[in-house]
Amino acid sequence: MIVACIAVWLWQIGGDRGDLDVYRYGFVPYFLFEGVPLRFEIGAAPPLATLVTHAFLHNDFWHIAGNMLFLWIFGNNVEDALGHVPYLAFYLFCAAVAALGEGFADPLSKAPMIGASGAVSGVLGAYLVLYPRQPVTVLLQFFPISLPAFIVIGLWFVMQLFDGLSGQAGAEHVAWVAHVGGFLVGLAIVWPFRRRLVPRRWFI
Repeated sequence: MIVACIAVWLWQIGGDRGDLDVYRYGFVPYFLFEGVPLRFEIGAAPPLATLVTHAFLHNDFWHIAGNMLFLWIFGNNVEDALGHVPYLAFYLFCAAVAALGEGFADPLSKAPMIGASGAVSGVLGAYLVLYPRQPVTVLLQFFPISLPAFIVIGLWFVMQLFDGLSGQAGAEHVAWVAHVGGFLVGLAIVWPFRRRLVPRRWFI
């Protein structure tokens, strides 16, 4: 997934298409529920396909760098637990559900949603279920400290809720509903299989 996202981002910055591809391949709720305007139809992905294609597009270097950092830290262990093909299906499904959540929250929005954060949020939900006590290194005012995964991911989830309910996420154009939706669906999918996917020592 990391390689695919980087490849698409390089394709984005390598062309001179402006924002056109963001509307053609990003998820626009209005396009899904009301139809795609004629000026965007030529070369555009079908609206249902954008539930997945949006997850491979990013705004800028820092947008993709942040998402890929989270995916690099948490994704490989989840992939090891699920297996390569199930992980791919899981990742894309979380991306689609995250986009749908954002779409149902504002079905008439014409703002394109792009980025892997909905799918990555699903990976975080799965990681929380599978490896809740796994130490994760974070920077606290430039000092690295190790905390259990359930604390790091739990704080991240609380921040998503706070930013969304306070309006901060909307002001910063962050799709917080997609983050929360992706996280919850990732958690829900993996939860029934948690004891078969990882050793019991994680649940002591």
